[in-house]
Amino acid sequence: MTHSHTTRHNLPVALLLATAMLLAPAVSARASTSFETNRARGVAPKICPIRWQRGPRFVRRLVLCAANYYHVPGGPAKALAIANRESRLNPRAYNASSGALGVYQHLRRYWPGRADAYGFRGWSGFNGRANVIVTMKMVRHLGGWWPWGG
Repeated sequence: MTHSHTTRHNLPVALLLATAMLLAPAVSARASTSFETNRARGVAPKICPIRWQRGPRFVRRLVLCAANYYHVPGGPAKALAIANRESRLNPRAYNASSGALGVYQHLRRYWPGRADAYGFRGWSGFNGRANVIVTMKMVRHLGGWWPWGG
């Protein structure tokens, strides 16, 4: 009798543990880092893995790294000058009158298509990494900075 009583109480715990073990891979897949998610979307995780969230100095490093990596026209100096002019390297920059957002001030209506085209489908334009890398890929593809007047 004691044995069946113990088994009856352990059964819900065992079921809970079994369920947790079955769901663990799905939960860990959802909890992947942004770099892992980038790989799945076509952006290698080792391309400029700089923690841009730490402030303008780190956004600056990200811009310089990405400009070097993508060999953008005008080089890193031009990329940095435009980022400074557009947002002062602020990923949260927003112009309410035009709807421009992020480091390179992409217009809100164009951002989803650009993000999708350059490997960041569904990402916010306020994500510094997404904004900078989409910009570098776009500038490289277009052959210049003309969308930014330069």
